[in-house]
Amino acid sequence: MGRPASETTAPPLGRLYDVGERRLMLHRSGSGGSSVVFLPGAGLVGLDFLNVQEGAAAFATSVLYDRGGTGWSEPAPLPRRATEVAAELRGLLRATAVPGPFLLVGHSLGAFYARRYAQLFPDDVAGLLLLDPGHEDILDHMPAQAADLAERMRPDAARMPELTGEQRWAARGAYARLYAEWPAPVREALIGHHLASWRTSLRETENFETEVYDELRAGGPLPDVPLIVLTAGGVNPYWAKFLPEEVMREAHDGVRALHAAMARSVPRGRQRVVDGASHQYLHVERADEVLRAIRDLMTAI
Repeated sequence: MGRPASETTAPPLGRLYDVGERRLMLHRSGSGGSSVVFLPGAGLVGLDFLNVQEGAAAFATSVLYDRGGTGWSEPAPLPRRATEVAAELRGLLRATAVPGPFLLVGHSLGAFYARRYAQLFPDDVAGLLLLDPGHEDILDHMPAQAADLAERMRPDAARMPELTGEQRWAARGAYARLYAEWPAPVREALIGHHLASWRTSLRETENFETEVYDELRAGGPLPDVPLIVLTAGGVNPYWAKFLPEEVMREAHDGVRALHAAMARSVPRGRQRVVDGASHQYLHVERADEVLRAIRDLMTAI
């Protein structure tokens, strides 16, 4: 198959900027105050967060971007070290004169990169909002059965077959419902991108144990800035399919405890559990809670 359309066409919003070895997509709205910068999770792109970005633009400069190798930014070898991604983002924000310091909003994998940015460039960071974040100590908080399942079921992107016609049709319908409130041109572009680039989420996470976890562990503490951790309170459908109910509850309790510890790691840290929200689409299902957290952090800043 050819390259995804997102690698050969202009982004439906924003534009490409030269940063080091490649051009990166950035879309900016709003003005004033510290800038809110969204860091997508694995397999997601900046425009997946357009709903909350537009909400935040009502009271602050609000920025979406695609890191190298994802979305409409130019290709980069995957997976990447967190240090490389953080330095790339800093170069992009400087090249585009986005006003700092920044409130970094990191989702899942993006939370690793937001934390690494804060470790490397603490003076650039005014606050952190982590959306159901991953963490290098996750296995210490998981029941053994859940950890074993994750290891046994770890996918290999290179060996996975192409989507069937039926799978593509079902996925297209699900994406259309998910992005129903997005402008039609953005919605269609996002659907096309995700159908063509679904392996990206697998490739981006392949170096957790070999590089990313060690980078975060050795990177030192987070700066003393306001921090909110939003924990998705809904049932993990993957765990529900394979784990006994008691083990699944224990796994969910472990994630909540880990997120609480992350919040306690800084003096002004807080955790909020968002009931019913899923890990992947917390920002779509409960945009109100994400925007409330952004407003609270901006007030604290």
